[in-house]
Amino acid sequence: MIIDGLVFRQAEEQDAPVLVRLYDGAAQWMRANGIEQWKAGEKDTAHFLARMRDGEVWLARDENGRVCGGYELWWSDEEAWGVQPPVAGYVHRLMVDRRTAPAGTGRRLLEHAERRIARTRRERARLDCQSTNPRLVAYYQGAGYRVVGEFPHKVGKDGRVYGVILLEKRLDVLRSLDGGE
Repeated sequence: MIIDGLVFRQAEEQDAPVLVRLYDGAAQWMRANGIEQWKAGEKDTAHFLARMRDGEVWLARDENGRVCGGYELWWSDEEAWGVQPPVAGYVHRLMVDRRTAPAGTGRRLLEHAERRIARTRRERARLDCQSTNPRLVAYYQGAGYRVVGEFPHKVGKDGRVYGVILLEKRLDVLRSLDGGE
């Protein structure tokens, strides 16, 4: 699928090192800009391979073939959202390479995720971000997401406890079924 000059394809096993570099680059950019969200080195190839097995991982390339972003799409997220009926897809690790990505890449990644979710006839896109990151909450709200709750006791792999804001966007499932992948 192509959205505004970005070519999307589902990640494959050999893409895991690329995803690690993409994650680490995004984490370094966050740190340099005073955003306490991700840490470089926190996600390895095993993480992304597991996500590929359990859900979907997508890469976006520009017209010259350079990777400029990616994201994970999960079909449940009990850790943050609890047990839910299958009405949503859960977007995680929305990653943009600030060196290669054209302006608006983050929104194009979200748009692609929303289309993928809608094509499964699920009505909602959901995501979460740390409650200490108001800039990211505002970014998602600007993309049409609304705050639907907060989960104050999420536990990270390192045992650290932190709060997350839960956001959701209703999708137009029927309109999305018209477009192809």
